[in-house]
Amino acid sequence: MSGLDLNVVGKKNPEKSYKYTSKDVILYALGIGAQTSELQFIYEGVSGGLKVFPSFVAAPRYIAFPKLGKIDFPKFIHGEELIRLHQPIPSQGEIICFSEVTSIYDKGKAAVINVKTTGLSKDRNPLFEIESAFFYLGAGGFGGDRGPKTEKITPPEGIEPDFSVTYNTTENQAALFRLSGDLNPLHIDPDLARFGGQEKPILHGLCTYGFTTRAILYSLCDGDISRFKEFKVRFTNVVYPGESLTTEGWKDNGRYVIQVKTDRAVVLSNAYVIID
Repeated sequence: MSGLDLNVVGKKNPEKSYKYTSKDVILYALGIGAQTSELQFIYEGVSGGLKVFPSFVAAPRYIAFPKLGKIDFPKFIHGEELIRLHQPIPSQGEIICFSEVTSIYDKGKAAVINVKTTGLSKDRNPLFEIESAFFYLGAGGFGGDRGPKTEKITPPEGIEPDFSVTYNTTENQAALFRLSGDLNPLHIDPDLARFGGQEKPILHGLCTYGFTTRAILYSLCDGDISRFKEFKVRFTNVVYPGESLTTEGWKDNGRYVIQVKTDRAVVLSNAYVIID
């Protein structure tokens, strides 16, 4: 089982307190490519007060990540991510986080681990939920349930997107983004990246997720963070620091279907966002 503990399923992990300041919010914004033209996200003295990108919830979730056993992290791959926002995240303060492994499925060559993380304000009002799926390569084959099929979400064929935004990442994007909490060496250490099956360090999936959140926020919400409600993606290919990310969206009833690609491949798929 490659050190994976199946007994963690269904157990709520202890609550953890994430205390943060405007510096943490700004560092995260810079990590997902925010520019000096986006003062509301990178300057604590901006008129109207510092705003927080919805995808910042990726930062407090790290402290509440469940213990899964003895994990070989270069073989631990983020597969899917959904965030659900109940209210805008304050620009500083304290967030109470806790997590639960809701299921572990056997896909043969890998185990799929589903984790739900909940964030509450200090006075215990709901802030967010995160539903994550992780592939642990080499940990399958234990005779478990393969799990249900997920909804297939694809852009409409032959129809131009309602919006398209391209952002450039930098060569040091992963080195900067990791300072917000994800210290997996896969994203900075060339030797460990090769051990994990990559030719060189790759960009964090949640960094790509953050770049996409920026694109959606400006394209669909006019920069209004209170309108951003729910965002789900599947991580389908690697991104290397320095590559460009193009986010495209198609209106689909009460949501938008989202796709993100580099010049090489589609990197986020099976994705949607719900905007108020």
